Amino acid sequence: MLDVCLLGTSGMLPLPGRWLTALMARYNGSSLLIDCGEGTQIAIKEKGWSFNPIDVICFTHYHADHISGLPGLLLTIGNSDRTEPVTLVGPKGLGRVVSALRVIAPELPYELKCVELTQPQEQLSINGYELTAFKVFHTVPCYGYTIQIPRRGRFDAGKARSLQIPQQMWNRLQHGEEVEHAGVKYAPDMVMGQPRKGIKVTYCTDSRPVKTIAENAQGADLFICEGMYGEAGKEDKAKENKHMTFAEAAEIAHDAGVKELWLTHYSPSLVRPADYIAGIRHIFNNVSAGTDGRTAELLFED
Repeated sequence: MLDVCLLGTSGMLPLPGRWLTALMARYNGSSLLIDCGEGTQIAIKEKGWSFNPIDVICFTHYHADHISGLPGLLLTIGNSDRTEPVTLVGPKGLGRVVSALRVIAPELPYELKCVELTQPQEQLSINGYELTAFKVFHTVPCYGYTIQIPRRGRFDAGKARSLQIPQQMWNRLQHGEEVEHAGVKYAPDMVMGQPRKGIKVTYCTDSRPVKTIAENAQGADLFICEGMYGEAGKEDKAKENKHMTFAEAAEIAHDAGVKELWLTHYSPSLVRPADYIAGIRHIFNNVSAGTDGRTAELLFED
């Protein structure tokens, strides 16, 4: 199971009742955060989730509304008695940006590991999360992220018995470990079926529509995408500022064949985003306006 929480849904500046856009995911005791604008700590606290398990923090880009909450968050994680390293992931220049922000958070009881993205698309495996970072089109270098939780195939007990593998070794094979018995080595693929469908979430903010978004969101269980503008007549403004309209996000969801679309990263002028959802359902039906604290529990399919 993968828990995902949309901590905030505001773009540009936090508003009363609407924190800046950030996403937190939890899997197998590990938490992953995407973006950390001003107020992210409060949003996590309001949700009631813990700071200590945050192992990974990914950044889409380095505009203030996506990273200005980092120094305070790092200090809070430190105050939670964490001593294990925290991995930071973001576009090229991450080390320099983090060093500058840490002027006001110089002492931490844990190590920070920075992973700088330099290619149009990069794969990372961290704490059970299979991450794909893909470059999008904003006014500065910016990435979207796909989080995948893979699922192993079924264990074939009959085949294990026919190979005369002792039952006490089955668990190790199920968890991908090679075993040896009576001088014979057994590999997991000898007793495991084909990998089953896992869980997939794609997150993208601050971009014009580009084909790489739909390509990386293909078949996602949940697609969380910016909808800076919901009102009619905002198309030119979206193009000028390198953002998206509700309709453009819905078109990407349709092209990608995702199961569900949550919109986020609203303009401060968009007071009631839900009022504009009906107008895009002809493009993609299973769409809703994300709200602060909205959570989903994504389960493996039987």
